[in-house]
Amino acid sequence: MTTSPTAGRPRFEPGTFAPAPGRGKTGTMLFTHARTEIGLTLRHGEQILLTLLIPLALLVGMSLLDVVPVPDGVEHRIDWVTPRILALAVMSSAFTGQAIALGFDRRYGVLKRLAATALPRWLLVLGKLVAALVVVAVQAVVLGGVAAALGWSPSPAGLAAALVYLVAGTVAFGALGVLLGGALRAEAVLALANIVWFALLLAGGIVLGTDALPGFLASVVPYLPSGALAEGLTTALTDGVPSWTPVAVLAAWAAAATALATRTTKLT
Repeated sequence: MTTSPTAGRPRFEPGTFAPAPGRGKTGTMLFTHARTEIGLTLRHGEQILLTLLIPLALLVGMSLLDVVPVPDGVEHRIDWVTPRILALAVMSSAFTGQAIALGFDRRYGVLKRLAATALPRWLLVLGKLVAALVVVAVQAVVLGGVAAALGWSPSPAGLAAALVYLVAGTVAFGALGVLLGGALRAEAVLALANIVWFALLLAGGIVLGTDALPGFLASVVPYLPSGALAEGLTTALTDGVPSWTPVAVLAAWAAAATALATRTTKLT
């Protein structure tokens, strides 16, 4: 029995036909997925209202009007308001926006279809995180520009720490958003995400500082993700004295939410 000289070799050389089927490069998949998530967020009217318009309105209103108390010794109201609105912006996009988007992605089968592609689940989560960080960067630039026009002058010594706080806050709130959006029905996610947003806005250390809250809340708020982020940003950008306690609090929330989300998140 004779053996063909071409036995065991491919009939056509690699690259003969295009496009070549197969899984894409990890970097390309991450970039494409993150770009899609960013585009969907920036083109969605309700997301723009939540992530930019409401924080902008609160920034201008709280800076120009004496509607909330500020601590004694604060010379310029805008210096106290701006860091807390930045914390609100992070919570709005990374938590509320992500939770609602994920809940409705599950409802309409988007997450299930993405999971059936070559996109790994860890890359799916990483793409959402990268998109959230980009959106937070856009929020920081826009809100910071408006605040500067209103007279805000942050402490240069605290800018690096503030950047760390923003990244840690985005990761923590993003993990909490995945935990909520991946476990409940879309309608329940929509209602609960907005309730939590309002609760943390009013009593979570954002609009009201710890000195303006009742005794019990004042002792609890620094250990909430909203309170840790708001107080950390305020101290860094106002006094230029960063503290690593908020980072530890945010990291603990991120780790706990991630551990729970891996067990409770459903594709549909």
